[in-house]
Amino acid sequence: MHIQVVLFDGFDPLDVIAPYEVLYAGGSASDGAVTVELVSAEGPREVISGTGGLTLRATGALDPERADMLLVPGASGRVGEPGEVPETEAGAGERKQDEFIPVLLGRTLTTGLPALLEQAMNDPDTTVATVCGGSLVLAMAGLLEGRHATTHHLGLDMLDATGAHAVRARIVDDGDLITGAGVTSGLDLGLYLLEREVGPRVAHAVEELFSHERRGTVWRAQGLTPAAL
Repeated sequence: MHIQVVLFDGFDPLDVIAPYEVLYAGGSASDGAVTVELVSAEGPREVISGTGGLTLRATGALDPERADMLLVPGASGRVGEPGEVPETEAGAGERKQDEFIPVLLGRTLTTGLPALLEQAMNDPDTTVATVCGGSLVLAMAGLLEGRHATTHHLGLDMLDATGAHAVRARIVDDGDLITGAGVTSGLDLGLYLLEREVGPRVAHAVEELFSHERRGTVWRAQGLTPAAL
């Protein structure tokens, strides 16, 4: 299974590094059954995160035909005070540090990323995973209508407003769409992806290596509907 982790200007570093390290370790523990690379819609380039100018290098181009799975992070920037309005619209002017997260996410809509993500979402053989605001990138591109998904708790209302079914859970498995909640959920998402794709023994070995125990129940639209508690 080949996984491409997508970088875009303003990405959140932990959304990328946490699952990348888990999945890379899973590849080692599975004798190469899992491979992972950093990519961008524009191809190989230096990509600046939204955290202090930290930069990672995309070594390849996002290619839904070559990847079995895409993993989309969220953005890192200002949340803002209640009612505070961004000074610039998404896509306007030069990018700077500490921009509003919705502006950074919205700016991805002006790139080639949405079309590539749509191609992946329309391919039944490709799984798309997200961490934190990565699900909002998909939702803002109109790709999550009617799908169950989660995101950072501060973005759940925004996710729901796009037509997605927002679920307040740490990991949501909606078949070929798997979404993680807040930033640190990237660790749990990576471990769950290993368990789902290559089995619990590999996932457990990586879990022990990282000294990290997954939290919460993976939510699926299955089973009895719970009564009010």
